[in-house]
Amino acid sequence: MTTRTGYAASRWQRVTLLTLTWFNLVTAVIGAVGLATGLMPRLGLPLSLLEGSGFTDYLWPGIILGIVVGGTQLLPLIAYRLRFRAAWGLFAIAGFGMMIWIFIETGIIGGQSPLQIGYFTTGLAQCVLVMLVLGVWPRPPLGRDVPVTPRRTGA
Repeated sequence: MTTRTGYAASRWQRVTLLTLTWFNLVTAVIGAVGLATGLMPRLGLPLSLLEGSGFTDYLWPGIILGIVVGGTQLLPLIAYRLRFRAAWGLFAIAGFGMMIWIFIETGIIGGQSPLQIGYFTTGLAQCVLVMLVLGVWPRPPLGRDVPVTPRRTGA
C-alpha cells in the first residue's frame, strides 16, 4: 500500500513507526522538563554522574534533550502529517539521532540504565522501519506480498 507520502508501507510499519516516534518525542519532552527543572536529582539521578562532563547540573542536558532529541522526533511527525516525501528521511534522522544521543550519554555517564538499551533500540527500530518502507532493506514476502506464479507440472 502506498502511503500518502508516496512510498509503499504496510499498516503495521506506519503504525509502529508513528508509535515509536510519538513515544520518543513525549518521553524526550518529559525527560527534558525533569532534567531542566532539577526534578531528576530528587528522583535519584545524582549530580555525580555529570562529573568530568563539563556540566554542573542537568539544566543544559535537559535543554539539549528537549531541543535535539525532541525536535528530531517532532519534525518527521509534522512532515508526515503534511504529506512531505522528506518525512521518511526525517524518520531515519530521528532514529539515528536517538542512537547518537544514547552513545553520547553513555560516554558521559556510563552504562547506568536499562533505559539506555531501550532508547537505543527504539532509534534502531525507527531506522530499520524506514529502510523497509523505502525498500533499502529487502523484506521477506509475507501473505499478500507473495507473487503468484504458476507452477510447472510434468516433464
